[in-house]
Amino acid sequence: MPRNGFPLEFRERAVELVRSSGRPISQLAKELGVSSTGLQRWVKQAKINAGETPGVTSDDHAELVKLRRDVRRLEMENEILKRAAAYFAKENVLPKQLSD
Repeated sequence: MPRNGFPLEFRERAVELVRSSGRPISQLAKELGVSSTGLQRWVKQAKINAGETPGVTSDDHAELVKLRRDVRRLEMENEILKRAAAYFAKENVLPKQLSD
């Protein structure tokens, strides 16, 4: 289910109703129990996903979110490995004076 709480099927049917009925979005939104700005966003995103208007598709957005999360995780892992390498390099290079 999308993060706004409405199932994808409901959103798709609402967009189709806007396209086919020719009625104002504000009237349809009131009848469906959603905000008119939310319904406008759904219609706009549907046009982008269909290639009718330029923009980032829903699939591309989901991929970007995943890739950005992966980049953050990998950067954190890389920083941990750098610190560990520096720590172990320091341990191996310095002479041990405790055994004297």
